[in-house]
Amino acid sequence: MRYDDFHKRLVDAVLNGPGDTPGTLRRTILEHARETPGAKGNLPPSLTHYVDTVARHAYKVTDAELAALQQAGEADNALFESTVAAAVGAALHRLDRGMTALRGEEPD
Repeated sequence: MRYDDFHKRLVDAVLNGPGDTPGTLRRTILEHARETPGAKGNLPPSLTHYVDTVARHAYKVTDAELAALQQAGEADNALFESTVAAAVGAALHRLDRGMTALRGEEPD
């Protein structure tokens, strides 16, 4: 792909950059949002609905949903990092699907 280097640097920054959320959790969130096979079972139950909402219908995230996660002990930085990982995972999924369509291939 033309932008492979940018793609790799973006994923590396999201997964390995400094943050409050462990890189393994960020990877799980990104892969879940990217719909990577086998990733769904590893996501903490408390974040599953939120990550799915960000990945598929980000406009539906509500202040009440974020407040509930905060009340459950999720820190603001952790929520931000989870949001970024989910958004990037969803974007990469859409990019993969679009590139597949442009090549005239059938999606998985």
